[in-house]
Amino acid sequence: MSALLEVQDLKKYFKTPSGTVHAVDGISFAIEAKETLGVVGESGCGKSTLGRVIVQLLEPTGGRILFDGEDVTHLEKSRLKAYRRDVQMIFQDPFSSLNPRMTVAETIAEPLRNYGGEGGREGIEKKVASLMDTVGLASRLANSYPHELDGGRRQRIGIARALALEPRFIVCDEPVSALDVSIQAQILNLMMDLQDEKGLTYMFITHNLSVVKHISDQIAVMYLGHLVEKCETKELFRNQLHPYTKALLSAIPSINIDIPRRRIPLKGELTSPINPKPGCRFAPRCPYAADICRTEQPRLREYGEGHWVACHLVDEINKT
Repeated sequence: MSALLEVQDLKKYFKTPSGTVHAVDGISFAIEAKETLGVVGESGCGKSTLGRVIVQLLEPTGGRILFDGEDVTHLEKSRLKAYRRDVQMIFQDPFSSLNPRMTVAETIAEPLRNYGGEGGREGIEKKVASLMDTVGLASRLANSYPHELDGGRRQRIGIARALALEPRFIVCDEPVSALDVSIQAQILNLMMDLQDEKGLTYMFITHNLSVVKHISDQIAVMYLGHLVEKCETKELFRNQLHPYTKALLSAIPSINIDIPRRRIPLKGELTSPINPKPGCRFAPRCPYAADICRTEQPRLREYGEGHWVACHLVDEINKT
């Protein structure tokens, strides 16, 4: 298999009156075709910004984005439209991401009309009906408005809209976080079925570690704009190497009361993403931090086959 999407040293900075926010700061990874990369981390770590830069909703400050081997970092308007056919996004809030003045059918049909849907009006109507059936929306809802529907149905509209142009890659920005648990399971199973059926590739952004374990082939852990660990899902849950990942996974609740779970509390102040100082951004909260951690930023390096980690002290921390 070959990488469908690759980002190299990707950066996105925002200028503010207080200084420059380093939202995404030198991230590199690749996603294989027909696989799912889960991206996890605390609020404000840059997950959603990363997704928006990849789909070209935000212009990158630096680095490169390669899609199917082609550099798509800075595209002309005509080429950007073609790129958007291949790369779509499902947004976190299924209500605010929909136009309240458009019906279900109109929302799903909009990208088809923008890209000159085949078969004219009749062809678009048939395609909309097919998409509604694919995502489990009853045909009687075609003329309903978003405020008349529950969260699960709204998110199904967002999924149908993302699928309308038959993309190859979809950024899923916390697509189930606003939904009830039972509805979350339905949407996740739907997305996994669609991936198998249509050969889709996902980047799945979430806070929910149980969700990312269920749907992802690989997991990338972000902390304040940096990638701190990346490996296969089973490997990450079996053997965390970075101290932040260890603390993150220790917070997962367990239903087994017979086996005590040791929670790793994080103390100290968060590093400001505005004009950050040199060094590891996790150092102020890391119980293992040494002098080198406060002066030199660790690079992401392979520690074992396919297991990447950015930590100066990874050998000392993980001694057996």
